[in-house]
Amino acid sequence: MTDNTSMTTRTPWHLWLVGVIAVLWNGFGCVDYIMTQTNRDDWFAQMGMTAAQLEYFNAMPAWTHAAWAIGVWGGALGGILLLLRRKWARPVFVVSFLGWLAGAVYAFALSDGMEAMGSMWPMQIVIGAACVFFIWYAWMLGKKGVLR
Repeated sequence: MTDNTSMTTRTPWHLWLVGVIAVLWNGFGCVDYIMTQTNRDDWFAQMGMTAAQLEYFNAMPAWTHAAWAIGVWGGALGGILLLLRRKWARPVFVVSFLGWLAGAVYAFALSDGMEAMGSMWPMQIVIGAACVFFIWYAWMLGKKGVLR
């Protein structure tokens, strides 16, 4: 007689790849957030931001910085949860996406973010697409029983 409750779903190889990418991708966002909050002028100068971009960024309301923090730290936590095969990865990625979405609404609808950021604004779309991918991926693994 076998006990089916002790059987586990095998971890697919791509979970490790996507999980590491999620941690690294969002980890860079965390580093960017920390550097921006602690060493703003030098960090932005190193990135080649213009005076207009600095002015735009410095005028952003506090809630956008909070949304950004939720986005990047949530994404990093989601990646870690994914590597640990935890079903909480998906809702944490959703919260991360909502953080990104709040910042995107400010940048694209409530301010002149697209104009101020110039050629840098498409990166916001790439970030949003990555958020959606990580949500989908965690959802897919959850349906397959890989996440517990």
